[in-house]
Amino acid sequence: MKRSLPIAAFFSMALFITGCVERRFVVTTDPPGALVMRNNAPIGFAPADDHIVYYGNYHLTFVKDGYETLQVDQKIPAPWYEYPPFDFFAENLLPWHIIDVRRFHYQMQPRAVPRADEMLNRAQELRDRGRIVSPPPETPLPAIPALGAPIDSSAGPNSSPGNPAPPPGTIPSTIYPPG
Repeated sequence: MKRSLPIAAFFSMALFITGCVERRFVVTTDPPGALVMRNNAPIGFAPADDHIVYYGNYHLTFVKDGYETLQVDQKIPAPWYEYPPFDFFAENLLPWHIIDVRRFHYQMQPRAVPRADEMLNRAQELRDRGRIVSPPPETPLPAIPALGAPIDSSAGPNSSPGNPAPPPGTIPSTIYPPG
């Protein structure tokens, strides 16, 4: 009985003092203030931070007026303590918190302003190409029979030399069996 008391106290204390790993990443841009999107979901304006849900690749997009939109596939590798069997101890048994913060910095390029004469030349090229393209030829639509007119079933799916078309006004037996 006396030996089981310290063991029980140790395990009950271990339940209340468990490890925890906090995973975050911080993104800064030059110039600051760009909208940061992680996997096409906005997370805020740079400098921005967010939780690392999983280690691996994240698609980051940066948008700012006057600058080219920057798209980056950022790889975040797992640290050594997140591989089995170490991950079990880091997540559950260590009596302190592990904080994993990754920092990334990206340089954005100013948007190039096109020259007016280049835009006019390109517009003229597009106009010239548009004049060359002709509309597709019109194909006549099949004639729709008038309401109440008999339908020519001689070319139907059941007509063949061994299976002639049924006379008008009768129901083919393949659709409704006699009964």
